Amino acid sequence: TDAALSCFREGRITSVSAMVFMQDSERAAELAREHKLDVGLHLNLSQRYQCQVSPAATKSHERIVRFLTVTKYAVLVYHPGLRGDFRNVYQAQTDEFLRLYGNPPSHVDGHQHRHLCVNMLVDGVIPRGQKVRRNFTFWPGEKSLLNRVYRGWIDKWLGRRYRLTDFFFSLGQCLKANRMSRVVEMAKGAKVELMAHPIKGHEFTFLMSDSCMEMLRTLDVVSYTAV
Repeated sequence: TDAALSCFREGRITSVSAMVFMQDSERAAELAREHKLDVGLHLNLSQRYQCQVSPAATKSHERIVRFLTVTKYAVLVYHPGLRGDFRNVYQAQTDEFLRLYGNPPSHVDGHQHRHLCVNMLVDGVIPRGQKVRRNFTFWPGEKSLLNRVYRGWIDKWLGRRYRLTDFFFSLGQCLKANRMSRVVEMAKGAKVELMAHPIKGHEFTFLMSDSCMEMLRTLDVVSYTAV
């Protein structure tokens, strides 16, 4: 919360996403309202709640968490017995977001990207027309052909139902692979989302650096609301 706010106040990030029913959710919302942050919903389907929630909402969430954390491949499996639970959990978290922030989320993404699990996609749990985070964009050779084909197919399906950016990258991976200049060039002609985790020291250092500010000055940088 604090690291993200510091980056926002210095003009290094434009939007954040927030989890609800967690330890710092109330304070994060207060700070976001005070500083007029653009905030999306960081849908949580894999980490147990840290605050008191109604028994029914907790029970639905627990069932989903158990299912999605058994194996990393659970996101590829459709569980018909959890259809109602996924809808209940999404509704509970969006209702809590509205209570905390006073406005609907600017976009929806997911903790560990599980908002793109098969149950969420097949049943269209997120309402049509929302801005939703797409799959990571990988360069040829980074992932297997099958992996990239599957992600591409999902993104095409998402694009017919939701509003997406053209590309989506992780700042941490771009720094590790020395690909920031390539992403910047792409962003000059396309809508690119760059995900950052300011709590990670090396990402925070880069975000607050002069080189990052120089990079941002070459781009049309906007919040998710303005995409």
